[in-house]
Amino acid sequence: MINVAIMGHGVVGSGVAEILINHNARINERVNNEVNVKYILDLREFKGLSYSDKFIKDFNIILNDPEVKIVAEVMGGLEPAYDFVKALLLSGKSVVTSNKELVAAKGAELIKIAKEKNVNFLFEASVGGGIPVLRPLVQCLAANEVTEISGILNGTTNFILNKMIVDNMDFDAALKLAQDKGYAEKNPAADIEGHDACRKICILAALAFGKHVYPEQVETKGITDISLDDISAADSFGYVVKLIGHAKKNNNGKISAFVKPVLVSRECILSNVNGVFNAVMVTGDQTGEVVFYGKGAGKEATASAVVADIMDCVKHIDARKYLFWEDGDELYVEKDNSKSKFLVRIKSDDFSSLSDKFINIFGNDKDFIKNEFSKEISFITEEDLQENINKKLAAFENCEIKVLNILF
Repeated sequence: MINVAIMGHGVVGSGVAEILINHNARINERVNNEVNVKYILDLREFKGLSYSDKFIKDFNIILNDPEVKIVAEVMGGLEPAYDFVKALLLSGKSVVTSNKELVAAKGAELIKIAKEKNVNFLFEASVGGGIPVLRPLVQCLAANEVTEISGILNGTTNFILNKMIVDNMDFDAALKLAQDKGYAEKNPAADIEGHDACRKICILAALAFGKHVYPEQVETKGITDISLDDISAADSFGYVVKLIGHAKKNNNGKISAFVKPVLVSRECILSNVNGVFNAVMVTGDQTGEVVFYGKGAGKEATASAVVADIMDCVKHIDARKYLFWEDGDELYVEKDNSKSKFLVRIKSDDFSSLSDKFINIFGNDKDFIKNEFSKEISFITEEDLQENINKKLAAFENCEIKVLNILF
């Protein structure tokens, strides 16, 4: 028998408990062992459940019980999760988690401890919820050198942008709808400001490239500045706007990474990822592009991934799965300097007098879309660096134009 403890009985934690308890026979058969939920740690009371007798409030009971071999951390946040997980690993217990904030901030340290103690620290559910992406990245694509990862990593922002694109709903209304449906938290900052997607691209980049990437190293911009005018202008040129997390390995051995709203061509598969769905596109030197697609969040999907990690730990109870990356450093991540096309939206009361200057600076093959009512002009640039686009626009600073937005 393998005894398991669950720390946290929120949305994901309750899902983990229900799967392990209600589908125990199936799980036991698949791991060729008996899996028993011995403790569930939570400060709240949960009466009337079939497993109410398993609840405890003291973490030390789990830490000091030698019969508990595997612990699922589904509390979220850095504290006390970090202290608890570190102590558990040091005591020789394997830990699985869905906590992307923990893995993105402390992953290298915790993986190192797990290696030294010959136990497992697994976190499939921390990226993509129920989408199996981390395990395939490490195992199925092991023969590849991964060169680039790009994807829609946050279902909440994808839902909001999709409502803006399809239903012409403004940002505030789309956010409220996401909250009403339970897709967005009461405080949605982690989603709409890009922090959630940032943590996920950090984890993906660390696994793919072998070195820890810290969230503060990743250029991060959310969707709060995206307007219906941006959506409409992008559509006019054959693009949709998506919040994309991106990381790539550069020729000098360093990587560049960002999270920001990006123009996605309607010809790209990511343009058709709608609603709360996520998609991760991995480029390998042997496979080319491989896409992982599915619901990125939700009780059942995320709990399923946590339980799968628990089952993996049971199968490897006396051995360690190879999962490791080195600690990072401040010089490992550099600014992305790849060229791109940009959508530029400006406003001018007298664009006709400036059109010759625009054509001279930006090229004579530009298709300008003008809105006479709003005095707005939008166009797509040739591939260039953003700093060059900014310099070109700076030439009009004294010409009474206002730059409304720049998307790439």
